[in-house]
Parts: sequence; structure tokens; C-alpha cells
Amino acid sequence: MNSVENSTLGKVVAYGGQYDASVLYPIPRAEKRVEIGITEPLPFSGVDIWNAYEFSWLDSRGKPKVALIEFRFPINSPNIIESKSFKLYLNSYMQTRFADTETMRQQISRDLSQAAGAHVSVMLVTVNAMASAEIDVLEGTLIDDLPLEISSYGPPNAKYLSVDSGSVIDEVLVSHLLKSNCPVTGQPDWASLQIRYRGPRLDRDGLLRYLISYREHNEFHEQCVERIFIDILRECSPQRLAVYARYTRRGGLDINPFRATPGLPNPGNPRTARQ
Repeated sequence: MNSVENSTLGKVVAYGGQYDASVLYPIPRAEKRVEIGITEPLPFSGVDIWNAYEFSWLDSRGKPKVALIEFRFPINSPNIIESKSFKLYLNSYMQTRFADTETMRQQISRDLSQAAGAHVSVMLVTVNAMASAEIDVLEGTLIDDLPLEISSYGPPNAKYLSVDSGSVIDEVLVSHLLKSNCPVTGQPDWASLQIRYRGPRLDRDGLLRYLISYREHNEFHEQCVERIFIDILRECSPQRLAVYARYTRRGGLDINPFRATPGLPNPGNPRTARQ
């Protein structure tokens, strides 16, 4: 079984310039989901949205071209892709010629789909199109300014979560204070988080304490969001729930997992001020 310890993560690796799909390193989702208590059928729908900001290749005449790329990984894929191997893979296109852009896009989709074990959608975005896109703001009520005394920063503690009213409400809450660490290198992962739910009113003090308790936690982005979703679902019993994290980029990639109770639509891909 692939594990982060056997991957390129945290190791010195030479970046090649010729196409090489063999560098992609898939990591099974199942082991961590078992740890969290997630069983089949999955209790959520959703998607993992990745954005690549550093991508270049050569056209048929050898002229360099650049683009941004949006990737959408289905959550029922058996594997996630280790991020450093993903960067190595994208950089392997740097000195590789392609007859046309569509041929290259299809190649990327095939390679990632094979590594993930399910179809991965790939959309190229021109730099001009991205430059004209507005910075977006996550909709919702910000809870970061609550006057709390904090003395514990981990491990994640679901017992902070509770409801303070039995009446059912629809609410969207936002925090920019989610921070966890890469499970191998210990590098910080920073995110803004949106929680949309229908159910008994969440205790905001407890929710913020809970999110801050991830501050020294070591786990991949996708796993953190699934843990948050499951903990809120178990402790607070909302009728509907969606958890969306927009992580800041590292090495030219950002990862944005979304998990929701079945039936809720997948989100757009808004670029926030921190991205």
C-alpha cells in the first residue's frame, strides 16, 4: 500500500522537464476514512478541487505556452494524489511538445484518472481570463472575532461542538482560522472554511474552539475536511450540512475539498483573497 513515508514528500527530488506520468504517487483514501469512522456507502457527496498556477508546455513549434488548470477529483475515487508528486508531474510537461492543447488536456485527464482510480476532470484557463476574474469572498457570518480565551491547540476535539438552541435554522458560518500541518514535512496548511447547515443552532464559541484545535494537527487537506464534516454531523445532528475549505497554495497548487450531505450541489471555484 502506498504511504506518505514512501513518497517523494519531504525528500530532495530533481525536477525533470520531459513528460513523465510515473512520478504520480496515489495514496488510498480508505485507511484514513476507517480511522475517522467513515464506512460505505459514504455519508457525504462532494469534490476535491485543485488549482495549478504554475504550468507550462511547448507547442508544436517548440514555443512555450502557459495556463492555469482546474482539476476536479471525485470523492469516491480510491486514491488521492500526493501533492509533491503532482507538482513533479506537472513540471514534467515543461519541455514537452504537444500538437495541440486539447491532446495535452486529455493526456493529463487520463493520467490523473488512472492514478486516482476514477475520472478526473481537467479544465485549462488562460492567464488573461484569470487576470480578469474578481477576488471572491466566502458567503457567511464570520466567527473569528469571538472574544475567546484559548489555551489548547490540539488534538482536534469534537467535544467542543454542541448546539445552543433546539429550534431549526439555516445558517452559513465562515472562519479563516483553520490551520493544520502536512503529515510528513510539518509545513503549515492554511485555510478559510465555510460551514453551511440546516438544523439546531451551532454553538459558535465551541465551533471556533474546535477549528482552532486543528492548529497542531498533522493530516492532509481532504482528511481534515472529512473529519470536520463527520464530527459536526455526529455531535450536532444537522439535517443538512456542507463543509468547504479553501486552502492557500503551496508550490503552485491549492487544494479545496468540499463535503456535503447527499443531494447538495458541488460548489463553484471562487478564488479568495488568500489564494
